[in-house]
Amino acid sequence: MLFKEAVSNRIIELCNKYNYTPNKLAEMSAIPPSTLRALLANNVENPSSFIIYKICKTFKITLSEFFNSELFNFNKLED
Repeated sequence: MLFKEAVSNRIIELCNKYNYTPNKLAEMSAIPPSTLRALLANNVENPSSFIIYKICKTFKITLSEFFNSELFNFNKLED
């Protein structure tokens, strides 16, 4: 799995966990909906750390908690 796919999958996991739709997440985090849609569609090669930070802030989790997922296991990620 590519890093951008892991980020997208993690955002979807968190949306499901916290019962947020992607539109609600975009609204609550002040991320343009088009940016979030592109991120979730894996159309962003290098997801911005600031966007991930805003998502974490919205979910009230740390960046460490965001990346503390099997999705980011080095053995599963491709370069």
